[in-house]
Amino acid sequence: MSSGGPSQPSPYTPPPAQPPAGQPAHVQPGYAPPQPQQPAVQYPQAPQYGAQQYAQSAYTPAAFSQRPTYASVLAQPTPYSPPAPVAPSPSQGLPALPSGKRGGRIALGVLFGFLGLLLLALIAYFGLFLGALASVIGLVLALIPLTAVFLVVRMIDRWEPEPKSLVFFAIAWGAIAAVGLTLLVDLGLSIVLGGPRNEVAGAVIQAPVVEELWKGVGVFLIFLIARRSFDGPVDGVVYGALVGAGFAFTENIQYFAISLIEGGGEQLTVTFILRAIMSPFAHAMFTSLTGLAIGLAARRGASTGAAIGFGLLGMLGAMFLHGLWNGSSFANFFLLYFVLQVPLFVGFILGVVALRREEARLTKARLGDYAAAGWFTPEEVTMLATPAGRKTGLRWAAQLRGDRRPLMREFIKDATTLAAVRQRAITGRDPMAPAEEQALLVRTRAARAALLAY
Repeated sequence: MSSGGPSQPSPYTPPPAQPPAGQPAHVQPGYAPPQPQQPAVQYPQAPQYGAQQYAQSAYTPAAFSQRPTYASVLAQPTPYSPPAPVAPSPSQGLPALPSGKRGGRIALGVLFGFLGLLLLALIAYFGLFLGALASVIGLVLALIPLTAVFLVVRMIDRWEPEPKSLVFFAIAWGAIAAVGLTLLVDLGLSIVLGGPRNEVAGAVIQAPVVEELWKGVGVFLIFLIARRSFDGPVDGVVYGALVGAGFAFTENIQYFAISLIEGGGEQLTVTFILRAIMSPFAHAMFTSLTGLAIGLAARRGASTGAAIGFGLLGMLGAMFLHGLWNGSSFANFFLLYFVLQVPLFVGFILGVVALRREEARLTKARLGDYAAAGWFTPEEVTMLATPAGRKTGLRWAAQLRGDRRPLMREFIKDATTLAAVRQRAITGRDPMAPAEEQALLVRTRAARAALLAY
């Protein structure tokens, strides 16, 4: 009811449906005739419609006339579609370890390009002077001692693995550059001196001096372009042995091919036994002395000049052992082999074992510094810094849900690298040590959390 004017019609008045059968059309549904006892003034009432009339009506309100269409019945939504949860902000990832200097990476790329050119020259040399068939047979046979030496060197390197790019470069330098440059020097001496040379002098003096010089250059280059990966004597032994193994690989191809050409299968068998079975570690052992000397200088934080001086002393030792080995072929080879060469090889192995123990002791001491600061527990230091502790840790990780040995290996690797970084920081020769230390601490903490997670 409104004051001061007629009542307003309802904004929504559905049309009347057809009257039911038997009811006059002029009789409105819901109409009640006036009663005599009622007052004369009556207020109009809004028409009422029944449910049946609503059902028979063809009228649809505008608010409900537009219905969405779907590709299929299965595509229709459920009556209640809760909103998707809001994605959380990305969590902070593990920090990347700082890379080496850009100049070192460029120098390494240039050296690989130089090795590629020398490789083409060596392939042409073997193809022209030895023939394709003999060269291929020599290459296949030379892979056998190379594989044996490489596996042993990798066992030595398991304590703190060296970058794969440097491992590949060390082998490539010995197999390509050291051999190619040695051949160039030999060719130059032949032109300058003219005529045949003394075989004994060539084998005992010229070959050890020239070969160990060029092999040692490869170890020096690794030290110069990647000093942060040249932490100590074990690294030096690894790099020197890999360079020597690469040199022996290419040299064996040449010797095996020449033996096949000159003496057939019988002479090739003898050469294979002497070089691949009795002395596969000879070149690796010689050049490792050069690497050992440079590694000792690196551990002391020596300057480049001091490292070169140490390396020259080691190179002299390598030349002496090399000349002694070659000279035994002009005397009683088998007697000198068992009396001299075998004890030298045993001493080499014992020396490597002693170096690894020293690395373990130093790793434990450096990680102990972090344990005192609360980063590790004493039990974790023992697990990370001793061979027995590492084996126990890997066995424990294998029993965890999902076999978490890969996580344990990463934990061990980062912790060992962390100890080496701290050693470089103590010697003051690595300006990037603080940044790498912080990154490794975050990574080791994340690795521990992942290992202990349920």
